[in-house]
Amino acid sequence: EIPIPCVKIKDKPVYSWRGMHLDVSRHFFPKEFIKKYIDIIAMHKMNIFHWHLTDDNGWRIEIKKYPKLTDICAWRVNRESEPWNERTPPRKGEKATYGGYYTQEDIKEIVKYAEDRFVEIIPEIEMPGHSSEIFAAYPEYSCTGKKTYVKPGGYWPNSDIFCAGNDKTFDFIEDILSEVIQLFPSKYIHIGGDEADKTQWKKCKKCQTRIKKLHLKDENELQSYFIKRIEKFVISKNKKLIGWDEILEGGLAPEATVMSWRGMHGGIAAAKKNHDVIMCPGTYCYFDHYQADPEFQPIAIGGFLTLKKVYSFDPTPKSLNDEEKKHILGAQGNVWTEYIPNPKKVEYMAVPRMCALAEVLWSDKKNRNWNSFIKRMDTHYKRLRNHNINFCKGSYKVDIIPEYDSIKKSMFVTLNSEIYKAKIYFTTDSTNPNIDSEIYKKPIKINKSTIIKACIFEENKLKEKVSEKKLIFHKAIGGKIKYLVKYNDKYPGKGITNPIDGFKGSDNYRDGYWQGYKGDDMDLIIDLGEITPVKYISASFFQRQKSWIFFPLYVEYSFSDDGKIFNNKKTIKNNIPLKKEGYLIKDFTANVDKIKTRYICIKAKNINKCPG
Repeated sequence: EIPIPCVKIKDKPVYSWRGMHLDVSRHFFPKEFIKKYIDIIAMHKMNIFHWHLTDDNGWRIEIKKYPKLTDICAWRVNRESEPWNERTPPRKGEKATYGGYYTQEDIKEIVKYAEDRFVEIIPEIEMPGHSSEIFAAYPEYSCTGKKTYVKPGGYWPNSDIFCAGNDKTFDFIEDILSEVIQLFPSKYIHIGGDEADKTQWKKCKKCQTRIKKLHLKDENELQSYFIKRIEKFVISKNKKLIGWDEILEGGLAPEATVMSWRGMHGGIAAAKKNHDVIMCPGTYCYFDHYQADPEFQPIAIGGFLTLKKVYSFDPTPKSLNDEEKKHILGAQGNVWTEYIPNPKKVEYMAVPRMCALAEVLWSDKKNRNWNSFIKRMDTHYKRLRNHNINFCKGSYKVDIIPEYDSIKKSMFVTLNSEIYKAKIYFTTDSTNPNIDSEIYKKPIKINKSTIIKACIFEENKLKEKVSEKKLIFHKAIGGKIKYLVKYNDKYPGKGITNPIDGFKGSDNYRDGYWQGYKGDDMDLIIDLGEITPVKYISASFFQRQKSWIFFPLYVEYSFSDDGKIFNNKKTIKNNIPLKKEGYLIKDFTANVDKIKTRYICIKAKNINKCPG
């Protein structure tokens, strides 16, 4: 027996849209697992299941008027032994055997199951792009009229697209949506709209005729026409249309709701136009990304999204006014399944990040506390285990965080991880920690340049790699920074003091220690607090040209006693080619022996455009 005291609890969620998404096109999951996924959603007081039912790799819903959608389009050749983006096409005469679909009876059963748990299912039928699987059975609705095959793996650019100049295309889509709408009592129908390659529209006579006849500006406006025409039909069925943020291109449909995945800017633009928005930016909501050190994790599509970062998510942008903020309905976690072939891995990738997002969407920001969350998660993990959920326990990576105490005028280093009450072993003598090393108990005072290494052991076994940071104890530590040009909010590093906190970024530009500028020059002033002799000054920059990250053209240093007039200018030019391959770090160092100064201005000239 468990005694429970008599209490009154008054609680309500901050956001009305608290969702989880699942892609069943890349890999098909059985009906029983879809129910379990809904159970996990409901368990965390989330209320939306966004069911991604169609895409290039398979059609997953029975449409009685078009049986070939499930007879042909639901199946592809089995290439599961090959890397996703290197899968070979079908051989002549080879039978497509990998896939599956949900019958309409399955759908009805699952919808009822979700309703009983207060979860609303939002179906997604992709258009006008991500629709190549359809043309394996119904090529007449494409621009080329050529029969394709269901793609067994990665497909880019996804150039096969519905013909927007053919009225029969819209009849076909409306027939499909009519059956979908009959099956799902949801308020919304999601029609995709993302990553629509318009190459075929540019070549298609019917599409070009449509553009000229309607006096459209270009293919973007043709996509807008396409979405608006579908929205008109959806509204006629008493439903509302949702699309990914690309539906903004060429003009937004009158009553459409935007799902913002390419960052927050699409959602901000839609909210400013008085459209409802669901936020799901990849940096916070893509649960197909790695959640811990890739070396210790099952293969994923890429990216890096920890439990802690999900918990730090704020779905409502500060740039919106109070009226515009009302259009932010909430957010959802997206689980794309290119690298998730089975239910166990879906659970592993979704949980516990789903738990963090659930709390973000239920609780007011002022009531959220990371330390409280991971403490409660320690108990919740036992609950998940009892429900036979194959969760990831989080990242065992140790974060090494610098903190300057302005009162004590001392530098301290804090060590923590996503694991509650983890024993963190550390060294400050550049050796690797072992189980005999000192255990972290309180912030470590640092008074000289030091290499700090830290890690977690469980049952004498190293969990993830040893974290290592070199703290360079320099004269600017504890100083102040004035940004004449602020860093880009997407690349904040450790915040305002990032350039002078004593820590250098690693060759992993996602490590959180690099501060970035997007098209702007770096321009800031460091205040050392008093006139100080300086021998040299150095700033480190990172380049990874394949990721569009480049060294500055040059770095300029100048010095001042009063913060107004700057002299003794030193310019260090970049001598490394912008197109050089690899993960590169360069120190732009100027020797300035005998200078005494209080203020140092650092300017770094951005290249502005990526080299062709």
